[in-house]
Amino acid sequence: MGFTRDNIKIKPGFRERYSALTDFDRFIEVSLEYLRRSVRVNTLKTTISAVKKSLTKQGWELKQVPWCKEGFWVKHKTGRRDIGNTIEHALGYIYVQEAASMIPPIVLDPQPGETVLDMCASPGSKATQICQYMKNKGILVANDYKGMRLAPLGINMQRIGATNDVLTVMRGEWFKDMEFDKILVDAPCSGTGTIAKSLKTLQIWNPNMVTKISNQQKRLIKNAYSLLKKGGIMVYSTCSLEPEENEGVVSWFLEEEPDAKVLDIKLDIQSGDPITSFEGVDYNPEVKKTLRLWPQDNNTEGFFIAKLRKI
Repeated sequence: MGFTRDNIKIKPGFRERYSALTDFDRFIEVSLEYLRRSVRVNTLKTTISAVKKSLTKQGWELKQVPWCKEGFWVKHKTGRRDIGNTIEHALGYIYVQEAASMIPPIVLDPQPGETVLDMCASPGSKATQICQYMKNKGILVANDYKGMRLAPLGINMQRIGATNDVLTVMRGEWFKDMEFDKILVDAPCSGTGTIAKSLKTLQIWNPNMVTKISNQQKRLIKNAYSLLKKGGIMVYSTCSLEPEENEGVVSWFLEEEPDAKVLDIKLDIQSGDPITSFEGVDYNPEVKKTLRLWPQDNNTEGFFIAKLRKI
């Protein structure tokens, strides 16, 4: 028998850990539901009103994502879910993107003319959003660490009409001798916020994996900060709900870089309380300014976002 929502088995260690962090029953209930489909309108090629009018004529119903003016949850009157098969998607007028995934570029707030780095960019949901906000003016360096991951990144950049992007392939911790106004580190993670679309996360989860990943995340955030101009903004994000990968990484980083300042994130969104201590370790009090999203908060993926300035 395959691994399905009906026969799912949860490791005792996972249940114990997350029961200490949140309402476990509600968390796992929402995590095992199918995600609402959502799209972001690509204003490099069209307008929000034009897309709404076109999709509505085809039977799609759009509901505004409160924290993203270009974002909409979509469902069809017939129950179909293949929004990616529409002509609007093929032409790059919309990008199919989970609603919580739209938050890091919004918090980064890239502006036309700036020099921006997306350190872990593939497949391009956030990179295309960054280009959109930059209005194709300035430079976005969109990087990933494997050549095979650049294929979907390049295709998506072309489809949405990005012209100010440079694609690079290297490990994020290898960047040096460059300066950026803004940097997004949407770090590789354990993905415990994305169980709804990846049930295997529950199968492969183990504490040792979390520790290993958090060490990689620390290398990425520290090197990214070294590339940031004074006064520049860095956003660190994951789709993990592990404190060790989120508040723990930010707390460690603040000890390493005492001149870094955590900034408040103000969005029209429900969120959980940041984790201030975990497994006997007290985190830097500044982690209270970070944004922790549980799936049950907004019926989305789980996400973590921290906004930092180089003083």
